[in-house]
Amino acid sequence: MKPRYIWATATTSVVALCGALALHGVSGGPVNGAGDGGGPGPVKAHARTVALASSGDGRRAVLKKQDLDPFSMLGITWTDPSARVTGTIEARTRATETGRWSDWLRLDGDSGQGESGARRGGSEPAWVGPSDGVEVRVTTDGKVSDALPAGLRLDMVDPGRTDGTAMEPAAFRADPLDDPTESPAPADTGTSEPPSADPSAGDDATEDPVDTPPPSASPTETPVPPTTSSAPSASASPSATAPTAPPSTAPRPEIVARAGWGADESVSPEAPDYLPDGKVKAVVVHHTAESNDYTCAQAPAVVRGIYAYHVRQLGWKDLGYNFLVDKCGTVYEGRKGGVDRPVMGAHAYGFNAETAGISILGTYTDVTPSQAALASVARIAAWKLGQYGVSPTGTATLTAGADSRNYAGKTWKKGARLSLPALHGHRDNYNTQCPGNQLYAQLPTLRAWAAGPVAGLAIKSVTGAGLSGTTYYTKAGITVNWSATTPSSLITKYELLVDGSTSATAAGSAGSAKATLTPGSHQVQVRALHQSGRTVTSAAATVVVETTAPTFTTKPALALSTGTVNTAAVPVKLSWKAADNAVLKEVRLTAPTAVTYGPTVTSAPLTARSGTATTWSMSAYDQAGNVGSATVSGTPVVLQETAAAKTGTWTTKSSTSYLGGASYSSTSKNASLTWTFTGRSVAWVVSRAATSGQAEVYVDGAKAATVDLKSSTTKYRDAIWTKTWSTSAQHVVKIVVVGTAGRPTVTTDGIVHLK
Repeated sequence: MKPRYIWATATTSVVALCGALALHGVSGGPVNGAGDGGGPGPVKAHARTVALASSGDGRRAVLKKQDLDPFSMLGITWTDPSARVTGTIEARTRATETGRWSDWLRLDGDSGQGESGARRGGSEPAWVGPSDGVEVRVTTDGKVSDALPAGLRLDMVDPGRTDGTAMEPAAFRADPLDDPTESPAPADTGTSEPPSADPSAGDDATEDPVDTPPPSASPTETPVPPTTSSAPSASASPSATAPTAPPSTAPRPEIVARAGWGADESVSPEAPDYLPDGKVKAVVVHHTAESNDYTCAQAPAVVRGIYAYHVRQLGWKDLGYNFLVDKCGTVYEGRKGGVDRPVMGAHAYGFNAETAGISILGTYTDVTPSQAALASVARIAAWKLGQYGVSPTGTATLTAGADSRNYAGKTWKKGARLSLPALHGHRDNYNTQCPGNQLYAQLPTLRAWAAGPVAGLAIKSVTGAGLSGTTYYTKAGITVNWSATTPSSLITKYELLVDGSTSATAAGSAGSAKATLTPGSHQVQVRALHQSGRTVTSAAATVVVETTAPTFTTKPALALSTGTVNTAAVPVKLSWKAADNAVLKEVRLTAPTAVTYGPTVTSAPLTARSGTATTWSMSAYDQAGNVGSATVSGTPVVLQETAAAKTGTWTTKSSTSYLGGASYSSTSKNASLTWTFTGRSVAWVVSRAATSGQAEVYVDGAKAATVDLKSSTTKYRDAIWTKTWSTSAQHVVKIVVVGTAGRPTVTTDGIVHLK
């Protein structure tokens, strides 16, 4: 069978799945009263309706916008509150500010909640923000039923603003249908239906047929039932018949009272109902919105919009949820009667009489709720269940108040006894996607957060101590840093334990604490106290206190090394050995330059300025922060070739590439140069090329080496050979030309010695 359509056109941005309220921007300014009480006072909401007129064959209807002032929320309602649209309800809206149309958004065709005395059935409300156009289409599914509920209409709500402004009346024109012989369906004002029975209580929901006038050319404002007495306070004392408020095993979170979000109590004057057994057996988690783009300052307006839709458009006695939570974690009082009492809401069809409902503003099909929102849900659930001795991780046996099925396809009859988690999602007890896949996936985490103990507690680091392997080392004072996955709002306090005894106490929002330890080895832990009273202790960290400074077992020493020599940079080698009675962390060179070396490094190549006395300062650090220091000094001195005693034939060469601009060169076998100096290290400096030959080196009259100067690339000022002694003394260095066949040349720049 082909799908059947009803089309409605007017001109917004919508959607909702299961308890889903679509949010595409929010009207209404911030509301005061972010604590228990206080606020801007009642904020009047305004509602407009327009009938969805179908063609004669029920396939389509058109309603085009002629002149429409902004509204912020809409829904599709129908005459019979027990009916459900088994097909598809879609809407799109035009934003007032940008003039852009939203994509088509889908609304759940059943609020899935159930309320005694409801005047109409309806979709979930869709929060769209200031919009001046809407288009709606309703499609039968062609499978279960080919008929849409009677009295379909578009309901628009402006929740009002704290400055007292609201939307003005808007005008519509119902355009003729394509087929002039087809007449539009009669409009439904939604003002004269008698109350239906409460599905949650298990009665059969019925409604007598009502004669309705033909559609008006303009939207109608839904009248507010008159009241002859002042509206009850959201936080007023209970009546004599109201159940008492039992204490809870968990602390009560801060809750914005109804006055705080601007509830207009005159529209819901009926006294609240309480759970028949006076006990909350389970908490049902919902989401309310198709968009998460609202700001937290706008959240009170969203709550007012839901309130107006539930009460004025669907004819419920009050807002359906017991509590609402925005994405910043603020908790709002929902249905009146006392947040600390077992108020019966209208949020879980067939199970309202035994549960409390918490709904997060936003849609969480593809997006995970904020941790702030999840933490608040866990706190509210722990508090409410704690009033009745129910564990958030336990199960509850609930009696079905009506025939139904859940999202997983499980069915049951009225009166059936169902075992459900004490904290469960709306989809567990009704055929809805609510609370969305991503929020539903967080339910195990919510249960754990609500029940305790604190999860994921671990020491992350110890400031003021060095870590070697799995052991920390310190001189005495430390700061222990930790983390936990349970939100801090659910944690009462932390305790820092040293060898099993409390050393310091910190708030549940803290992530560190200080301690001063005595010498020796200690076991350090962190203990967390959950708001439930349950505790958990982290794995221990070993912290060793020691105050002995590292030592240089081999004092720093300086020697000349090979490499290119400049008067400003003579290659030297600094060597040392350091040790610690515990664990050496590092060795630092602090002067004339700053370099840090690992604990196993014992030498480093450096440079020093020729003719300048330099002190090399070193410090050894252990993991505890103890420091040992040592120094060594030295002055590199260049003795050029002219300072040597020579034998044989030597030729002077001039070039800026040579030290001092000149050098000696010889090809004569046995030609020699001899330098006498006082120092503890020496280096012979030469020029090298592919034609360079060999030379013998004698130290203090004894042959020390034969050095080959040959190099594939030309090099100048190259310290090619070095010799170092443990102490400074007078020494004689002599070089003798070997006269190597084919490449006899030896060119020298002199020597460098360290004094």
